[in-house]
Amino acid sequence: MEARVGGVVQGKQRPLSSAQVDRKVFQQQSHAERSPNQQSQQIGTVQQLLAGGIAGAFSKTCTAPLARLTILFQVQGMHSDVAALSKASIWHEAARIMNEEGFRAFWKGNMVTIAHRLPYTSVNFYAYERYKNLLHSILGENRRGNMSSDMCVHFVGGGLAGITAASATYPLDLVRTRLAAQTNITYYRGIWNSLGIICRDEGFMGLYKGLGATLLGVGPSIAISFSVYETLRSIWQSKRPDDSNVMVSLACGSLSGIASSTATFPLDLVRRRMQLEGAGGRARVYNTGLFGTFGHIIRSEGLRGLYRGIMPEYYKVIPSVGIVFMTYETLKMLLSGIP
Repeated sequence: MEARVGGVVQGKQRPLSSAQVDRKVFQQQSHAERSPNQQSQQIGTVQQLLAGGIAGAFSKTCTAPLARLTILFQVQGMHSDVAALSKASIWHEAARIMNEEGFRAFWKGNMVTIAHRLPYTSVNFYAYERYKNLLHSILGENRRGNMSSDMCVHFVGGGLAGITAASATYPLDLVRTRLAAQTNITYYRGIWNSLGIICRDEGFMGLYKGLGATLLGVGPSIAISFSVYETLRSIWQSKRPDDSNVMVSLACGSLSGIASSTATFPLDLVRRRMQLEGAGGRARVYNTGLFGTFGHIIRSEGLRGLYRGIMPEYYKVIPSVGIVFMTYETLKMLLSGIP
């Protein structure tokens, strides 16, 4: 999901995220807080927000072609003949975009993604700090420093922060989907034009179509990412304790991202389709809510229909994790010298 490049974390923490949006950085929080070498690389809140926002935006820009392919495959079944979908492939779709829309069309909606990054990161960062303090006060200060207690705080606080940030910035996510899903016919032009048209045609609540699927996926996404990451890292370090922390983090972050994407992809697909309900004045396809949409897709496209577009999603996980990690670390070193 947005789900799918993560944001920034606490000053003691180091992010490692994938395109599942954002949510996946949370998996490193407990480890990074225990890393002694982080103390020499701490930066202020503003610099950290800036570094996290730039790293996320740069990563999303680099992987935007794969992200758009994922969205196009996810929504194909809404208005297409199911028999024709079996002939679809990544290379055919990429060639169609090049021939019919031009090379720049691979980045349709990317400016909205970049505009979404800073407020999402800021809200996520601020909300996490507030929820963390609240949870520590509920558990009691005497439990602070306890490993199981801290993990609980990270998990619950991260989940609540993800829900808060996703809700606050959701209209931009919906606009990004609608811009990216446009092919030969252009109905929406830019952020403000899209927001205005959606409010005019569908009402204010039209900006929040599919929000339920998004929020429903936050908890499982964090739980799977966190548990897979911590398990893999623990096994790796017990077998190969001398390996580079950077390599371990990249590898475990990529694998946990793939695991989380696989588990939550059906929810992401349903979210995208619900976001496009009534777009451009087209008739509604799903009229039975979240679970009714699941049933409709399974009946008309089979279980495989819930994973339409999963391959380009897989292809972007590893480069997304690597780009975010290296960009953030580089910016952090540069900004650490700025007072």
